[in-house]
Amino acid sequence: MDHPIKRDHSRFKKIIRGKIRENLKQYVSGREIIIDKGDGKFRLPMPQIDIPRFKFGEKSQGGLGQGDGKVGEPIDEKEKAGQGNKSAGQGEGQKELEVELTEMELAQILGEELELPRIEPKGKKNLKSKTNRYTSIRTVGPDSLKHFKRTYKNALKRQIVGQDYDPDNPLIIPVRDDYRYRSAKQKIEYENAAVVIYMMDVSGSMGDEQKEIVRTESFWINLWLNSQYKDVEVRYIIHDATAKEVTEETFFHTKESGGTLISSAYQLCQKVIEADYGPQEWNIYPFHFSDGDNWSSEDTKVCLDILKDSLLPLTNMFCYGQVESRYGSGQFYKDLKEKFGIRHDKITLSKIKNKDAIMDSIKDFLKKGH
Repeated sequence: MDHPIKRDHSRFKKIIRGKIRENLKQYVSGREIIIDKGDGKFRLPMPQIDIPRFKFGEKSQGGLGQGDGKVGEPIDEKEKAGQGNKSAGQGEGQKELEVELTEMELAQILGEELELPRIEPKGKKNLKSKTNRYTSIRTVGPDSLKHFKRTYKNALKRQIVGQDYDPDNPLIIPVRDDYRYRSAKQKIEYENAAVVIYMMDVSGSMGDEQKEIVRTESFWINLWLNSQYKDVEVRYIIHDATAKEVTEETFFHTKESGGTLISSAYQLCQKVIEADYGPQEWNIYPFHFSDGDNWSSEDTKVCLDILKDSLLPLTNMFCYGQVESRYGSGQFYKDLKEKFGIRHDKITLSKIKNKDAIMDSIKDFLKKGH
């Protein structure tokens, strides 16, 4: 039977999960800050939960042994209500609770709220992992693997059979032949792995607000994919008129002022995949974020050909997110839609108007379960 404290803790965790689900859009949009602790856990603010406190019942509002008292009446009549150390502030402060969730717990809440299907990996055996399971017993082994219960039983049986066991003085002394040790059986498993390749237009029309939307959305995409795969690698490509691979820090903080040739990013993405990620072993997810501007219709045609002939055959899913900008035309979304349609099995298109649209965009990208 569970201890009452464990039951209370379990109920509290359910309340926490419910509150997070109620306010998930605030977290996903970045309006409530999630802190990555760096150990697979995240700290989330929970201002909606009241801290438990004692309060008087309706019939228990007397004074401190001095007869009936009234709510708000000062203990010392010489001290007026509301006076005192004003530097401490007035009124009741807001109580904010922080909770910790593991990456898997947070991803599970995201998946439940957005009704995301589990991903069916297509890669076969990229990661070879070895696991040790201590399922058998041996008569030899290191002291660190000594099985004390089995050793005690063997010693007890030996003393009983040899009539050396005294119930009045139940002293059990194992000898060398009594010792038993845990033994591991090694099992080799092949785990599926994934690579996410983020591409982003960093030309002058993509401002800080657009990049913050991309940063926030990529955090939640990575969170979900990490819950679906044993290992996830992430690569970053930026482009204006040319493309280059960069670090995560550079990806989100670089700003250029040149024109835009989207094909440069797609060509580099193809090279990265062909060099490092065989599609028979890897699950491949390119994500491209842009405000929809491209240099010319000729380059757009090159992009569409690369997608059709090269990228789509190599990848699980190609995702294009168009981040609204007052400087962007949004034409590239229309070109992709006209070429591939809105219901293409391996292409997902999403318009991201602002931070409040991030949650719907994530669902657009991940709802197919590829």
